[in-house]
Amino acid sequence: MSKTNFTQETKVTHLGRDPLANFGVVNPPVYHASTILFKNMAEMEQRAATKFDKGTMNYGRQGTPTIFALENAVAELEGGYGAFSVSSGLGAITTAILSVVESGDHILVTDSVYAPTRFFCKDVLQRMGVETTYYDPLIGKDIEKLIRPNTRLVFTESPGSHTFEMQDIPAIAKAAHNKGALVIMDNTWATPLLCKSFELGVDISVHAGTKYIVGHSDAMLGLIITTEELYQKVKETTFHLGQCSGPDDVYLAQRGLRTMAVRLKQHQESGLEVANWLKSRPEVSRVLHPALESDPGYEIWKRDMSGASGLFSFILNPTSKEAIRAMVDDLELYGMGYSWGGFESLILPSDPSSIRTATKWSAEGPLIRLHIGLENPDDLIMDLEAGFKRMSQ
Repeated sequence: MSKTNFTQETKVTHLGRDPLANFGVVNPPVYHASTILFKNMAEMEQRAATKFDKGTMNYGRQGTPTIFALENAVAELEGGYGAFSVSSGLGAITTAILSVVESGDHILVTDSVYAPTRFFCKDVLQRMGVETTYYDPLIGKDIEKLIRPNTRLVFTESPGSHTFEMQDIPAIAKAAHNKGALVIMDNTWATPLLCKSFELGVDISVHAGTKYIVGHSDAMLGLIITTEELYQKVKETTFHLGQCSGPDDVYLAQRGLRTMAVRLKQHQESGLEVANWLKSRPEVSRVLHPALESDPGYEIWKRDMSGASGLFSFILNPTSKEAIRAMVDDLELYGMGYSWGGFESLILPSDPSSIRTATKWSAEGPLIRLHIGLENPDDLIMDLEAGFKRMSQ
């Protein structure tokens, strides 16, 4: 794509595609490949010597034109140097962390992090001799007080999983870099389209491509986007861990990428409509959505992001588990399940207190997480209203 300063909507439609290089085919073809053949020994030796360079093909696990097309698109969209597609969002998180830490290191992880990231730190990194300290997601520049001489990494996620705290990423990144630490950001909620993490000072951005990039709840995919300085290190680690993505999942991600801009606009519009309606409900204590002006993180969201997705939470007034069951079990339009980012709406009761250590989660009532899909928001509101009636009976 040319250097013309096109809008995001245009870029997401065109990046990573080169129809004239593929007989005029609009979408990048799907390469199913393991063995890659070489013309002769000289070519084999040359590719072996440059196997960690960008775009080098040696073996199917290291990438094909199908995979490179997606990686190049998301990297350019977010403002990174290069990207790697792996098996899942968690695979992206773990691979990115393992790329930059070693035994004896210390890392800082936000207390609002996606729970499996926490489990990885406890069950794998601890065994490897890497110590983890969790910090208040609202700490901002005061993160500097927690950075030790052996602190290698600050892991951020903004907004936070389930509880949606907006982190001051530029302040955290500045403090970390002043002390020689790197910053990873889980940017799944905003996607490369709505948050340019590298402009905020991030060194590595990770995504569950499973969510909004794929957009249809039918593929598992993770993406790691890096600066030029860290590209080789992350590529080597990805290679050594045997991480890769399937060609069909990558194809589904490419297809999803093309419509992500229009889908996100609808997710945001419908999500805010439902969120504002929830604010008016007597059963609801508060709504946790950073794009609401009433939200404590609104000013940071407005500064750092160009839009919102459809994922947020709300806190009920004190009520029983039986009442919550009555509300959610018979909803017609909201599925109950993990993940999010698809066309369908989801609902998930959650208790963040079980995965907090640096801060205490003591909300006034139960937390419910919603993903607002592409259904008509009036229908989604009607379904929730019927659920609230069941809850109060």
